[in-house]
Amino acid sequence: MELMGDRTRLWETTGRLVEAPGDGSEQERPAYARTADSADAGDPADLELETARRRAAETGDPAALSMLGALLLRRGDLDGAERHLRAATADGDRSAANNLGVLLHQRGYADEAAGWWRIAAVAGSAAAAHALGRYHRERGDEPAAEYWLRQSAESGHALGAYALADLLEHRSDVGAERWFRAAAERGHREAAYRLARILGGRAPRARSGGLGPGGVETSVRELRAAAADGRDGGPAGEAEQWYRQAAARGHRRAALHLGTLLEGRGEIQEAARWYLTSAKDGEARAACALGFLLRDAGDTDSAAVWWRRAAQDGDGNAANALGALHADRGESGEAERWYRAALDAGDINGAYNLGLLCAEQGRTAQAEQWYRRAAYAGHKEAANALAVLLLQGGDADGAEPWFSKAAEAGSVDAAFNLGILYAGRDEDRQAFQWYERAATAGHTDAALQVAMALMRDGDEEAAERHLRVAVRGGNAEAAFRLGALLDRDDDAREECEEWYGKAARQGHRRAQVRLGMLVAERGDVVEAAHWYREAAEAGSRNGAFNLGLLLAREGSEPEAALWWARAAEAGHGRAALRLALLAARRGDLTEGRHWCDCAVELGPAEVSERAARLRDALQQELTA
Repeated sequence: MELMGDRTRLWETTGRLVEAPGDGSEQERPAYARTADSADAGDPADLELETARRRAAETGDPAALSMLGALLLRRGDLDGAERHLRAATADGDRSAANNLGVLLHQRGYADEAAGWWRIAAVAGSAAAAHALGRYHRERGDEPAAEYWLRQSAESGHALGAYALADLLEHRSDVGAERWFRAAAERGHREAAYRLARILGGRAPRARSGGLGPGGVETSVRELRAAAADGRDGGPAGEAEQWYRQAAARGHRRAALHLGTLLEGRGEIQEAARWYLTSAKDGEARAACALGFLLRDAGDTDSAAVWWRRAAQDGDGNAANALGALHADRGESGEAERWYRAALDAGDINGAYNLGLLCAEQGRTAQAEQWYRRAAYAGHKEAANALAVLLLQGGDADGAEPWFSKAAEAGSVDAAFNLGILYAGRDEDRQAFQWYERAATAGHTDAALQVAMALMRDGDEEAAERHLRVAVRGGNAEAAFRLGALLDRDDDAREECEEWYGKAARQGHRRAQVRLGMLVAERGDVVEAAHWYREAAEAGSRNGAFNLGLLLAREGSEPEAALWWARAAEAGHGRAALRLALLAARRGDLTEGRHWCDCAVELGPAEVSERAARLRDALQQELTA
């Protein structure tokens, strides 16, 4: 059995980033009331400003003064705005008090700003309550922050609902979902994204999946695993709806996650569109994912463009992909450069891939160093590769702990390799345990080994189950053995032939011979000859012998003799006996004795006895 060591490249892991609130706008009549985080950049028309100036000057109305102050604040005229806002607040205008707080916060007077926000909030300003809640949270006073944010949220303020949800989620409070939903329903794109994240994490497949490398909780692979749940509604289906809402409003991470969900469902074209949208907005992970889609479509040049763009933005996964692309092209120098770039970006796959590259070039010492670096960082396949390298170098004692470490971390190949290691020591019980563990995880070669062990123990029913697992993975030996198992049941001959055929088409010589025998039994001489010939030309002595029998029955005895000679020279006793009989009939006693001697030596016992009697008869003829 061959040790297993696959080249694996992880997809990507995505860290959580909370965007600064600024998706919604808030407005109180008669004056604009905005937090500093959410003020719009666009200037109002000069006519609007002059109209407000005249109204404030002519009437001295607090609402007009408040409106003028808000307009000046939006234009960046803080001195002019402050004068009018203070005048309006003196007459009790709550919007002016809120906007005065915004102005003072911009000037760095956060405590004084909080005082004005408190006045406005007590007067019923949801925007001021939101600003005051954020002020308290920034200072670590979470009870006060929650109180004011809840006041804002319950007044229908989108930013207040979002900020409250963020605070509650930070405390792992299940109430966060309600307020994310409230903000999202009012068009807050970050809330929609965060709500989708919560719902997506609740999907069955997302819950059962493991964390990404380094324990990062959100990965493209996890979302892809959960994608199938979205087809039938449920949490992932609702998550997709919110991702769509956020992505449509320009949220690049939502577009990335939406693309991943779609790709997981096989909707590649739409997934590519969202990846492209996200990548153009600067999301490196989307550029990386888009590169993989393009590669899978055969456009490696375009894939390289996006991978390079992502790698230059620090995406280690993209750098690894570029390295693999150059390695496949034989450009080892460029491959090594990008693998090192991946490692510099913190992707330990870079070290593993450097080990693979060095191993392919015969640089065993360097390969071992890179494998060790990745293995010590917890890379399970690097640990398996290191163990394979040590075992091939004769250090079985050094290999075993690395196989164990990799297997315990979930490497199926390592579990299989441990089985090989213990089997080589004749420790069959331990070997079976590791084979069974690997087989349970879907390793087809391990499933075959388990089946063979069960067959030796006489448990044919359990053996059949494992053989069927192995054949689903395309294992030709398993297909042959499953056919042989079914061959014992006359009612299963049709399925038996199916499995022999599957193995035979993969070049399995024994299956080719057995298939030839089955079709010969039902009279299909042409197909039988085809499979016997396939096996014989691949070196099967039984195939050559059976082909000779078939040809002899069809009257082609000279050609049959050629195949029997090939079989006899490969150690087939019955073929040698057939050649001895042919020579005897032709009267060539010397050649007959030669083949009799071969048949006696090759056996089996029955053939040896018949050959010995024939040899004695030929000897008598020679001496007569």
